[in-house]
Order: sequence, then C-alpha cells, then structure tokens
Amino acid sequence: MKNELIRCPWCGTDELYVKYHDEEWGVPLHDDIKLFEFLILEGFQAGLSWRTILYKRENFRKAFDNFNPDKIARYNKNKIEKLLNNAGIIRNKLKINAAITNARAYLNILQKTGSFNNYLWQFTDGRVKRNKWKTLKEIPARTKESDTMSKQLIKDGFKFTGSTICYAHMQATGMVNDHLVDCHRYKKVK
Repeated sequence: MKNELIRCPWCGTDELYVKYHDEEWGVPLHDDIKLFEFLILEGFQAGLSWRTILYKRENFRKAFDNFNPDKIARYNKNKIEKLLNNAGIIRNKLKINAAITNARAYLNILQKTGSFNNYLWQFTDGRVKRNKWKTLKEIPARTKESDTMSKQLIKDGFKFTGSTICYAHMQATGMVNDHLVDCHRYKKVK
C-alpha cells in the first residue's frame, strides 16, 4: 500500500505535500523555464513554508503568465498593482519586484550562456550530489555550493537568492539528493 512507504518526515501526510515529495522534490530538472519557476517560487517562500507556496503554485502560474520570463520582464505598474491585489499569491511588493528583476536577469543569462540549465547546474559540476542523510537534523540549510550559486546569482542581478534559498532550490530541482537514505525516493532519484 502506498501509505506504507517510508518518506522523508517533512512531508507528513498532507496529500499535496506527499505528492510533491513523491513526484517532484529531488528529481533532476533541466528545463530552463521550470528552473526559473522554482527559483522565483523559492524567493516567494522566504520567511514562509514551502507548503504555503505549493498550495498557491497554480495561482502563481496564472498570475505570472506561466513564468514566461519575456512577459514578466515587461511587467509595468498596472500589472504590479494587479499582482498586489491578487489574494491567490503572496502579495509582497519586494518579492513581486524581485520576480521582475529576476526575469530580466534570467534573460541576460540566456543571452550570455544560452542555457539557464547549464548556468545553474555548473554549481554541482553538472551532476547530482548524493548525500546520505539519516535524519532531518543532518541536512544543512546551506552549503559551499549554494553559497557560490548565491554569490553568482546576485552578481548577475538576481534578488531573493540568498544561500538558503539557493540550497532549497538545489534540493527541489534535484541538484542535490537530500532524501533521507531510508526514504523510498532516495534510490529512485539517483
């Protein structure tokens, strides 16, 4: 029975959280737009729980034009006002402005490198870093790789991309495998 599977304890029994854990979290992601989406959502999560963002993710997708960076980069005062009045998302002006700034920075990265995927995955040498954590207490909030990623993102014009946010991004997009070793997903996402 599916409920008898051993999972990382952070997902609990919440149906949406379990689905996210079992199907997305830690799976290596190489799609430029999806990587951009996760980076934006991680920025909105700052100071909040990922569960909050997960429950609003579809609203974010609608509000932010499916995370189309070309469109987001052109958002004006009217669009920002509309976002600030959208109860379906996190209505934080700094985070909304950061998403617009990040879309512009993303487009600059694409122009320079041709691939956001390659740009981000360089911080793990293009490979998944497999950790062997036995408890949640062992998992760090940041690493030297996330420190390096954060510094480069900030240097390249991104906002809300501190090291902790970068590490959460690395975990979510499978750059690191931080499933606990006894979790049923640990071996599947290698």
